[in-house]
Amino acid sequence: MTPIDTPSGGEAVLEKTHTTLKPPPMYKVILLNDDFTTMEFVVFILQQYFHKDEQTAFQIMMQVHKEGRGVCGIYSKDIASTKISQVAACARQEGHPLQCVMEQA
Repeated sequence: MTPIDTPSGGEAVLEKTHTTLKPPPMYKVILLNDDFTTMEFVVFILQQYFHKDEQTAFQIMMQVHKEGRGVCGIYSKDIASTKISQVAACARQEGHPLQCVMEQA
């Protein structure tokens, strides 16, 4: 503890407090399977917006195809929301009903 002078001429004691900050929650961005979006377009999305190499993009696309969903990445909430918006806009522009969601990791 450190004493300091106050404007009234007295002393005050400052106590150190320790604040622990938690990292923000992270969110999984997940592609959902549908019967209309082509496999090639899903691979394109994974490479374009999630920066996956061709092999990784193909593996995730196959997971989406076989299991109904596939994790594209884990991000902070703002980044996950942005990626979902980008995917939705691109899919709609190309005429695909591809859906992308997020859930807390």
